[in-house]
Amino acid sequence: MKEIKSIEEIIYDYDNFIIDQWGVIHDGAFGYDHAFNTINILNNNNKNLFIISNSSKRSKSSINRLPKLGFKINSFIHTMTSGEMIWQLLKNNFLDDKNRKNCFHIYDEDKEDGLDFRDGLNFNFVEKIEEADLILACTPFINLQPIDYIPLLEVAYKNEVTMYCANPDFETVENNSNNNVFCMGAIGEIYKKMGGNVIIKGKPDVSIYAETTNKINLEKKRTLAIGDSLFHDIQGANNFEIDSVLVKSGIHKDLNKINNLIKNHQIIPTYIIDKFSI
Repeated sequence: MKEIKSIEEIIYDYDNFIIDQWGVIHDGAFGYDHAFNTINILNNNNKNLFIISNSSKRSKSSINRLPKLGFKINSFIHTMTSGEMIWQLLKNNFLDDKNRKNCFHIYDEDKEDGLDFRDGLNFNFVEKIEEADLILACTPFINLQPIDYIPLLEVAYKNEVTMYCANPDFETVENNSNNNVFCMGAIGEIYKKMGGNVIIKGKPDVSIYAETTNKINLEKKRTLAIGDSLFHDIQGANNFEIDSVLVKSGIHKDLNKINNLIKNHQIIPTYIIDKFSI
């Protein structure tokens, strides 16, 4: 792992840049000034830019939101979310109208990955976990903590219910604060440790990298992933066999803690940088 001060130090070593969103280019409400500058310079140097996000929203939602955050949509060749990957999987795998499955949906009513996410999916959505054939896990229910999901997960495990997790992240940075909040991936990890079957298609699974970059003839040794999560951005890059940059402005901010995590989990970024800046 090499510490760098600027993306400019390695800009000529790579042609393709796979960039995370939250904690790297924006905080959920506003884009970072340093990220605007960096993306403009990468565009001016004819680099191929992609966004891969472990957002449970559909890709079109993330794309349409970019201008509101201060970014140009055409700065990026492709934007893909874990939510889009799961939606497409469920859309294609459950087409049978005669034997329609019962789906228990975990979501925040105020978010776009709630009722809007259901559009086009062929399920009976049920309110009781006891009736469910599968779980669609998008965004945590309001005012529930991870421990509150245990009774629900126990029923699901007993009934051998598969969870489709639209956001594999364990935590993210809360809007306009330095506080970390848990994501659906944390609940998925609890269910997995209980013995439950959890399906993810976002980072660190390689399928989202292949899907995002399939529009170009990708040369992996000229490709770099940039993100703030060791367990998703960096592990995903390692799984996809590309180099990576860990950004310290998001989830992981303390270098001692980062080094301990790297040592304990053997998830090693190629570079580490304070923020996504030139």
